[in-house]
Amino acid sequence: MNEIVGSHDILLVTLDTLRHDVAAELAAAGRIPNLARHLPDGRWEKRHAPGSFTYASHQAIFAGFLPTPAAPGRHPRLFAADFAGSETTADGTFVYDTPDLVSGLAKAGYRTVCIGGVGFFNKRGPLGSVLPGLFQESHWEPEFGVTSPTSFESQVTRAEQVIGRLPAEQRLFLFVNVASLHQPNWFHLPGASKEAGDSRDTHAAALEYVDRHIGRLFAVASSRRRCLAIVCSDHGTAYGDDGYTGHRIGHESVWTVPYAHFLLDHTPTPAEAAR
Repeated sequence: MNEIVGSHDILLVTLDTLRHDVAAELAAAGRIPNLARHLPDGRWEKRHAPGSFTYASHQAIFAGFLPTPAAPGRHPRLFAADFAGSETTADGTFVYDTPDLVSGLAKAGYRTVCIGGVGFFNKRGPLGSVLPGLFQESHWEPEFGVTSPTSFESQVTRAEQVIGRLPAEQRLFLFVNVASLHQPNWFHLPGASKEAGDSRDTHAAALEYVDRHIGRLFAVASSRRRCLAIVCSDHGTAYGDDGYTGHRIGHESVWTVPYAHFLLDHTPTPAEAAR
């Protein structure tokens, strides 16, 4: 990471509430081709979430605690605060001397931008302002939220606008919290109804919707230089598993999440190619 920070742009995408089992099934079935082409061997890595709901998990993620590999051992982290006694800070870890990763990257010269999705990013009150308040620039509109059937498209459009305004030399840390997987998501499955409500199938349909548009996000994120992309869930959710529904509970469907990180190569624009 010490070679990445300062030379690459960085994109962090949390697919809010995405279950690992649903993500893995869709990748194996070829139903999310735009995401799968970037996953190592076309598969998500199975990890454990640092929290069981959005606020707790993102506080940990922004402190450098990305979801932990679901296997025994001490797993070196990509990012970590300078903290005495840390057993997961390794030679390749980017270490910062600020309270969180966002300010650490800002200190390293990055423009930090948040494009929020779920209510913890809506800036409509003190609680919804904490997480976006970590960033130099933050965006939220009702069109980005959980009730919008076109939320992710709207978020990607905002990302294109933000990046289009940046000076070419300015490094960027872009965070996008994708609300589409979060309930309500029934409207992403043709034939589903509000009365019937959400289900594992509508959750899967929401991921397919995100996949149809994520190529635009990857393209704009790497439009100026190579980009490190981190794509993961912050927590899962239960749809009647063992009698449970929802999250903020200690159930396997909540704690187990998909994760991937990969490099997006810079594709020269027509103007660059002409030069």
